[in-house]
Amino acid sequence: MIPFQNTWPYEQLMNDIYIHECPFCGQENVLLPMKPKELQEIHEGKKKLLVFPCCSHRVTLVDTDRDYLLASEPLRGNR
Repeated sequence: MIPFQNTWPYEQLMNDIYIHECPFCGQENVLLPMKPKELQEIHEGKKKLLVFPCCSHRVTLVDTDRDYLLASEPLRGNR
């Protein structure tokens, strides 16, 4: 079972990946340094180190679906 606290919702607009709010610093409308192709690669098993551009916090993404990013550590309840 996937731990819900390790997930965070994202949006894809054209070729950009956004999150509405950073789970670590609270910055709104953060453009992630990722491309849609990487979402599919992560879903197929490739891990990705994601560095949030707003606060430089680092997490490893281990899976994705059409709505959520799944990290190797909790993303919810960090602030």
